[in-house]
Amino acid sequence: MEREAAEALTELLPGLRVSLSHEIGRIGLLERENATIINASLLEVAGRITRGFTKALKGAGLDAPLYLSQNDGTLVDADFVQRYPVVTFAAGPTNSMRGAALLSGQADCVVIDIGGTTTDVGVIAGGFPRPATTEVDVGGVRTNFRMPDVVSIGIGGGSLVDVGDEVEVGPRSVGFRLTSRARVFGGDTLTATDLAVAAGMTELGDPARVARLDRDLVRRGLDRIATRIAATADMMRTSPEPLPAVLVGGGSVLLPDRLPGFDKVIRPGHFAVANAIGAAIAQVGGEIDRIVTLEGRSRAEALEEARAGAAEKAVLAGADPGTVRVLEVDELPIAYLPGNSIRVRVKAVGDLKLGD
Repeated sequence: MEREAAEALTELLPGLRVSLSHEIGRIGLLERENATIINASLLEVAGRITRGFTKALKGAGLDAPLYLSQNDGTLVDADFVQRYPVVTFAAGPTNSMRGAALLSGQADCVVIDIGGTTTDVGVIAGGFPRPATTEVDVGGVRTNFRMPDVVSIGIGGGSLVDVGDEVEVGPRSVGFRLTSRARVFGGDTLTATDLAVAAGMTELGDPARVARLDRDLVRRGLDRIATRIAATADMMRTSPEPLPAVLVGGGSVLLPDRLPGFDKVIRPGHFAVANAIGAAIAQVGGEIDRIVTLEGRSRAEALEEARAGAAEKAVLAGADPGTVRVLEVDELPIAYLPGNSIRVRVKAVGDLKLGD
């Protein structure tokens, strides 16, 4: 019915851009509608950005296809992003998580990515970001499109330090103005970066400008940062099994080498550019998420069909057929539908095919 409605609309209004909810969201009517509305609202800006990237590549003399990273740690081509820009939500933290897994050599870990304004915390499971299993809240709106399970808090290198009875860091931040407003760069605003420089945790700007900061203030501020981030990271665990914490992002200099609740803390080499590394190593993915009936066929046949469909989607998206593998298979019996129905979700990934 959605396809028929889209055909009727585009026949009357040629060139009209249409988002179809069955291609974007998952089960859940209201949440799926919200996800589709968000996708539709982004179509214009997605087109402008992808055209800008394409123009920049040609201007630089690069004759290469354009791929962008999406929020499950895989790549999609520019045409796909123009139709479904919502898949790029939270692609930044996802890239950092993939980069952290590669740099640290950890296939299962908690990743703490600290930037200038926020700290993003997620979990790597089997080398890929763990997806969210419930509805995702976007600006107070419930949606159900695919998203990584990431929690963000307002602590970063540019976070303001409020001094009172208790020292509080964030969520307000100087953002990109860090290099002009922080004290170590000649500004008059006390930031989290100033605390880290005063404590000798990193070398930035002019350390002499924060040499006279009260030692107790510095200690309490950094303790507050570590405690809040460690509590958030601990909350992301789903079992009592120990997981190492991997620190990445330029702002990770705010954290010590030990965190409450974690036996092992890893700060890998090149931690500041984990995001770029994650994007560079990203593979191409394909996903099937559908309800199937088992009437006239076995469960194994239905799952195999879904596996083949996911692999085919990955190849169509640009994956090298010889490298495609099934990464995840989830099935959920649905009792209220006839025909012995199950919901099947399969994800396949493969390396980007280079050349013809």
